[in-house]
Amino acid sequence: MGNEIAKAKKDNQVTGNVGLYYVCYRLSRMGWNAMPTARNARGIDIIAYNTDCSKMLGIQVKTLSKSAPVPLGNSLENLMGDFVIVVAEVALGEPRAYILTPEEAKERIHKGHKEGRVSFWLHVKKYDTEEYREAWDRIGEA
Repeated sequence: MGNEIAKAKKDNQVTGNVGLYYVCYRLSRMGWNAMPTARNARGIDIIAYNTDCSKMLGIQVKTLSKSAPVPLGNSLENLMGDFVIVVAEVALGEPRAYILTPEEAKERIHKGHKEGRVSFWLHVKKYDTEEYREAWDRIGEA
């Protein structure tokens, strides 16, 4: 049983890395210098800046192996930065990215209650829209 838990955590970490580095790749193609922050730390996952550092962005990345609701934990205070990018379907081939601001994500949150605990989710139908799908232009060139 211990090996199954370790394998599941490893798979989640690899899935997360795919999304993280995919977003860095896409931002770099747009002229941004994109760097991952410390892994497994709360807060932003990527810092991006232009060549003269006159523009800087903080980005959170939420990666999913398929199209699924995005788990956001038990507090919306951890949803921060300039953009939240959901990268879905990484296990199915070409990832799909959805670009939202933290405010837009918070407006679309589902609040769940189970066994006295609260959890927040972003359901697929709330982020998989024409407005957010592959909307890299929302970020803009560096």
